[in-house]
Amino acid sequence: MSNPISIALKKANKENRPALLTYTVAGDSSKKQSLSILKSISKNADILEVGVPHNTPVADGSQIQTSAYRAIKNGIKINDIFQVVKDFKKLEKSKPIILMGYYNMIFQYGENNFLKKCKISGVNGLIVVDLPWPENKNFAKKCKDKSICFIQLLSPTTTNKRLKRIIQDSHEMNYLISMLSTTGGKLKVSPHEILKNYKKIKRINPRKKTVIGFGITEKTISKLKSADGLVVGSAICKEITKSLKSRQNPVINVGKLVSRLKNKIK
Repeated sequence: MSNPISIALKKANKENRPALLTYTVAGDSSKKQSLSILKSISKNADILEVGVPHNTPVADGSQIQTSAYRAIKNGIKINDIFQVVKDFKKLEKSKPIILMGYYNMIFQYGENNFLKKCKISGVNGLIVVDLPWPENKNFAKKCKDKSICFIQLLSPTTTNKRLKRIIQDSHEMNYLISMLSTTGGKLKVSPHEILKNYKKIKRINPRKKTVIGFGITEKTISKLKSADGLVVGSAICKEITKSLKSRQNPVINVGKLVSRLKNKIK
């Protein structure tokens, strides 16, 4: 049986568009609200990335850090995150969920226990920001044994030789970081340059799906729609912050934003 991530990517491809991947932080601004936000955006998002809040992030820009701070302040714990995923999956069983976080949370939880909990709650994929190839080979194999997609990160500076080896070992999906920056920065390279890197990766193995993330907004998303998938995170976190500050409903506003994003890539 195919992983739901693979099914979602193939479905978008058949519809002649990129898959839309959204990123929100679990527990922002509360467990209940983060579940409501997932429900709201799932109407238009193909794949949902759920961030595990971390107090010392490596790649997160200010918007995601603000979301993570709110979640941590409200006492979110890893078991709460699994519960949010489980509650969401009761309503949307086939919608793919990817957990995104750092290896120390997995190490502290215990790799086997963590993967068991992922399986029980309905997590379909994992992005572990600070566990690069080849150090991730053993853990990626454990993920595969549990039918959980381990998503490899690729960057504009990854050498061709290394790219080939990473892609050879990769599962259903790879994630191309569009530029050397933290999340949410303005695109420092042109969409043309990003797609040039993307096409180089696709030539290595056209069957392997690759999504692009970092710096993607309402303004830039349509220029990258030849990719297999596009990830929007900071723009969503920014909308949540803006809604909370103006005492508006973030669930409604984020739902509208994701709807607009989807319309730009149809």
